[in-house]
Amino acid sequence: MHYLDASHIFIFLAQLFVLLLCARGLGELFRRWKQPAVTAELLVGIVLGPTILGRFSPGFQAALFPHDAIQQGMFETVAWLGVLFLLLDTGLEIDFSIAWRQRGKALAIAATDIVVPMALAFPCVYLLPDSFLVQPERRILFSLFMATVVSISAMPIAVRCLHDLNLLKTDLGFLAVSALAVNDVIGWVLFGILLGLFTNPAATAAVVAPVLLGTVGFAAFVLTLGRRWSSHLFAAIKARHFPEPATSLTVTLLLGLLFGAITQKLGVHALFGFFLAGIAVGEAKSLAEDTRRVISQMVYSVFVPLFFVNVGLKIDFIANFHLGLALLIAAIGIGGRYFGTWLGATLFGVPRVNRHLLSITHAPGGIMEIVVALLALECGLIRAPIFVAVVFGAVFSSVVLGPWMARALAHRRAVTPAQFLDERAVVAPLAAETRDDAIRRLAAAVAAGAAGAAAEPIANAALAREREFGTGIGHGVAIPHVRLASLRDPLLAYGHSAEGLDWDAPDAEPVHHVFFLASAADAADLHVQILAQIARALEPAENRRRLAAARDGREALATLRGILAAPSSAA
Repeated sequence: MHYLDASHIFIFLAQLFVLLLCARGLGELFRRWKQPAVTAELLVGIVLGPTILGRFSPGFQAALFPHDAIQQGMFETVAWLGVLFLLLDTGLEIDFSIAWRQRGKALAIAATDIVVPMALAFPCVYLLPDSFLVQPERRILFSLFMATVVSISAMPIAVRCLHDLNLLKTDLGFLAVSALAVNDVIGWVLFGILLGLFTNPAATAAVVAPVLLGTVGFAAFVLTLGRRWSSHLFAAIKARHFPEPATSLTVTLLLGLLFGAITQKLGVHALFGFFLAGIAVGEAKSLAEDTRRVISQMVYSVFVPLFFVNVGLKIDFIANFHLGLALLIAAIGIGGRYFGTWLGATLFGVPRVNRHLLSITHAPGGIMEIVVALLALECGLIRAPIFVAVVFGAVFSSVVLGPWMARALAHRRAVTPAQFLDERAVVAPLAAETRDDAIRRLAAAVAAGAAGAAAEPIANAALAREREFGTGIGHGVAIPHVRLASLRDPLLAYGHSAEGLDWDAPDAEPVHHVFFLASAADAADLHVQILAQIARALEPAENRRRLAAARDGREALATLRGILAAPSSAA
């Protein structure tokens, strides 16, 4: 029998220390370069694994990562806990009710975003030589499996990119997140079913049908009744004043474990269950923002770095790198997801200027693609060269997303939000006790600046949108906005609340600076640019302090014109 001894614990702790230190340190450096931390974490694993350290100092590498079943099992367990929690956190970021309200648009874009890359990938993968396949006789199933792998978009990376570019709270960000949410659900259902087929050589219709029905049925239950019950559960926790965030955190993890066990029993990997649990919990409005932050910080500070370092430790990336295969997988994934999204956006009349940006957000494969590929590798479904090619494509697409999006934005016509402000539209101080009061007050201000504009329909439209997707962006700033067919030119108002307003912002801070934007229904491009410009201008703390120090509306207007005057092509 094998027993855990003192040396196992020592080496395990040493591994965690070295890997976390290197991964977090290099990850922070990559973030400053506007690159995803996952790239740094993979790089640490590659350097300390068989690719670099094992090649040039095999003795030291073997001492730090010994080939011992117990030792490897300890670290593998922590790494896979990391990916389970990653899927839980990814689900938390999905507001499925938003996607549901989009219905046709989100579903169409998600469907084409899956179908097009699958259609491109299947014939290309089917024609690969037998040397790349584990089971050449199951070539069709392998091709379907790989086609599904390259169709899964990277929602966490896309969301963070939209946030960094101040586009997450816009109509464009709203639609992108909705379509990505649906894409994730469909993609994971397909992947889970194909994984079950691949791992069961004797799979027949009689075997597959219960797995398919059980998976779809359970997913439907979670996304309907499960979401409602989850909301009631967290509302009850809040009403009974249980200690927080400990109670909500415990309940969230318990639901993840329960749903993971259920999907594993159904024949689909536990990852899908954790993902569904995250969606169900994320719908609960009573779930405190502090709890969401604790989960996200725990996942991305500890578990995710260890998981992706573990990916780099697994195999020799140099020995298994095939340039042609890597370029093929990258081209299929990026190109397929981009054109698939473009097709769906075109079919449903998304403005031309936003189709390109929307398609870019769906192009990266990123984290989820690597997770799926590693799971396939460990199940013996793919060979190491295929895995390395998928990792290369995922990392490459993640690295280029930010610059690609910024370049696309740079080609838009620069605007100056200050040109849409006048003295009547600056309300300082803002006499409002609630978010709704503030919106109505500022809607009246923008209506006063336009002939024939009525305040009530503007306010009602903004309030309806606010209930769908909050416009608090953090740092004490909110930008409620609306597009109406009755308007021609953009209308902009600003209000300052010294006391602060509860706006359900992502950082849970009260809102002091409120910008209200109303634009024409056909002015999607201009609308997005103004929103991004305002968000970018209010990022520096010094600009927010200058606004807060303004003694009246006239002084606030002068400060705003200085802050917003310079056009930014990046916006």
